[in-house]
Amino acid sequence: MKYPFQEIELKWQKFWEEKKVYKTDLTDLEKKIYCLVMFIYPSAAKMHIGHWYNYGPTDSWARFKKLRGYNVFEPIGYDAFGLPAENYAIKTGIHPQDSTLQNINDIRAMVKHMGGMYDWDSELMTCAPEYYRWNQWLFLQLYKKGLAYRKNAPVNWCPSCQTVLAREQVLNDGSCERCGTTVVQKNLTQWFFKITDYAEELLDGLNKIDWPEKTKTMQINWIGKSIGAEVDFSVSGTDDKIKVFTTRPDTLFGATYMVLAPEHPLVDKLTTSEFKKKVDEYKDSIKSMTEIDRTSTVKEKTGIFTGAYAINPVTNKYIPIWIADYVLMTYGTGAIMAVPGQDERDWEFAEKFDLPIIRTVQTPEGFEGKAYIEDGPAINSEFLNGFYVEDAKKKIIKWLEEKGIGKHTINYRLRDWLISRQRYWGTPIPIIHCDECGLVPVPEDQLPVVLPYNVNFKPDGGSPLASNSEFVNTKCPKCGSDAKRDVDTMDTFVDSSWYYLRYLNPKYDKGMFDPELGKAWTPVDMYVGGAEHAVMHLLYARFIHKFLRDIGLVISDEPFQKLIHQGTITNLGAKMSKSKGNVVDPNQFVYEYGADVFRMYMMFMGPYELGGDWSDKGIVGVDRFVQRTYSLFNNHRNYSIDFPSKERYDLNGLSEVEKAIYRKVNQTLEKIQTEVEHFRFNTAVAALMELLNELKSLDECVNNFKTFVLERFALMFAPLAPHLGEECWYLLGYEKSLFENPKWFEVDKSALIEDKVNVAVQVNGKLRATIEVPINSDKEATAKAAKSDERVIKHIQDKEIVKEIFVPNKIYNIVVK
Repeated sequence: MKYPFQEIELKWQKFWEEKKVYKTDLTDLEKKIYCLVMFIYPSAAKMHIGHWYNYGPTDSWARFKKLRGYNVFEPIGYDAFGLPAENYAIKTGIHPQDSTLQNINDIRAMVKHMGGMYDWDSELMTCAPEYYRWNQWLFLQLYKKGLAYRKNAPVNWCPSCQTVLAREQVLNDGSCERCGTTVVQKNLTQWFFKITDYAEELLDGLNKIDWPEKTKTMQINWIGKSIGAEVDFSVSGTDDKIKVFTTRPDTLFGATYMVLAPEHPLVDKLTTSEFKKKVDEYKDSIKSMTEIDRTSTVKEKTGIFTGAYAINPVTNKYIPIWIADYVLMTYGTGAIMAVPGQDERDWEFAEKFDLPIIRTVQTPEGFEGKAYIEDGPAINSEFLNGFYVEDAKKKIIKWLEEKGIGKHTINYRLRDWLISRQRYWGTPIPIIHCDECGLVPVPEDQLPVVLPYNVNFKPDGGSPLASNSEFVNTKCPKCGSDAKRDVDTMDTFVDSSWYYLRYLNPKYDKGMFDPELGKAWTPVDMYVGGAEHAVMHLLYARFIHKFLRDIGLVISDEPFQKLIHQGTITNLGAKMSKSKGNVVDPNQFVYEYGADVFRMYMMFMGPYELGGDWSDKGIVGVDRFVQRTYSLFNNHRNYSIDFPSKERYDLNGLSEVEKAIYRKVNQTLEKIQTEVEHFRFNTAVAALMELLNELKSLDECVNNFKTFVLERFALMFAPLAPHLGEECWYLLGYEKSLFENPKWFEVDKSALIEDKVNVAVQVNGKLRATIEVPINSDKEATAKAAKSDERVIKHIQDKEIVKEIFVPNKIYNIVVK
């Protein structure tokens, strides 16, 4: 009988939902596991194949842990705010709220069709006022602590999306990650979260979590800790000082010029009248350049002399002050001392503009390069001469501190988190602008500041909320005067920085989340999602979690203890996208083969963390496995009732066929436990297929032994094909659902020890037969078995045996002539 997957999958989905089989008792903490996938962005009405690849296998891991007796919490929700829904509204006229809610309904149906073990009572969506109210509350707590602030700053601006982008949202080629448009620089007054206050702790915390090393390295590089010194350079003829940060204070004697960022506040003041026009023209010429363009190591160096000079504090020599695009105001102090002898970029600049070059580190004999960046004894450096780099650094920093012109300093590449967005579909910023009182936080009892429905979506570079006068015009909470609301919305990464805490009780109304549950259930035990979030969501969530700890709402240091990245599924070698026309719709395969077959096939494609190129050729093989499995159980209905099995069997009491199957069942059970635990689903599926092949001779076994085998087989594939697992368990005669009444069987370790081995028999070094002998057989017994094998006899008869080579349990080689 063909497996009626549509009927059976619908039957179990309905059962699970009606019985609330996956409702988690959050008060039971004894063997708790919080398993979470990065929540879905409802930008379209369909779950694409990437969602399936993220959600299906992770759900199988969660089901496996549930069957093993863990109290698993696996929630689902929707990252519902964001730019695509708003762009869709501009294009079609369909309001973001309407399109998003419709998409959520469609996605919910698809997720249920997939057969996920989700606790639907914990479902949430970030566009609901009862959720984003707490984004606003979080903003106010950060504001109170001085960690939310507003300043005018150069920002990344996407002309197409008409909004600010965080540095992390600009791709390496300087384009917008959303639409591909070239990003430009623009000065705007924006809101920031002071993530830099947590830089050191964000680095230290990476040692406490089980994350992929590549992701940790990306965060380490993004935070960019540098240890060095700050040094003050006096400006000739003025009282001004220019502060520079350098990781190589030992090279101070070789500083022959200085470079300021074109945006540095001293540039206009220091530039002489003779050079003012050229400096202004240069500043205008680099306004549209992104930071990536400006800091490129391959582009030609450009710059302009200001006409001003600084005084090198160790040599007291005058050195020219230049401006150049490769120095950024947002990194360090916005000024550098240039030491061309020890820095390749400075060498190129000095060479181009004919500036002096002084080496401060002895180059090795035969060195023919330009800047020398390795270790060596100091030269041309007076009291530092002869000291190697590390010792020279310590000596010069001590000297600078004694003179009061410098100090030991730690610097970070990390910038504060820019959260302002000039878009509509997001969380309104809870600040009121009053002419009398300035910036006034919205009182907490007036939250949420509700996002109005009626706005103008025309992208004109301003915030769409500004078009709704009813929203904008309000009264100052302090003085009662007429005032205006802030019309920007928050970066949607704020929504996803704490959502895992809200899942624990999404209807909680006494605070951001239930603090007792937050303390008990975090960090999340298993977090699965894309590696593309390494320096955005994953860094922001760590920052916010640490802040919530500091205000007493959680007690853990990190939000996610273990992190796994699924690979990317490509099509014809390219990332799937509508524009390329290579998007694979999972639904066509789900409707043709069923959710379990599609889920298992995706797991069977290859290592989970690697992904792979899509091909539907192998899905037929997985379907064949499911069909054969169903037939096997359908032919053994009620066996658990009619022929109850033992917990384990004595190998000595089994027939040879039973013994082979018993070993294979226990070996597979051991394999499944190890492979599924470590997200190696492809090898787990392969092991189940091997076991099914071994069961071809199951009919030769006694009935109660068949029950033993079938119960364990059903249990093993149940996490990977949950509907089929439930149905096969039911066919065996169990009244209670497998996931309603979870269980797992212990491996019989004695069955893992083989009592026979295969020995390769060679004649003159060529393989002629493989024979099975009792393990640890001696040479005499192995020789007897080998020489009596028909395949060997024909190669040794009528020949003289010259030599016999024996490797126990492996090889028997007969040399003849």
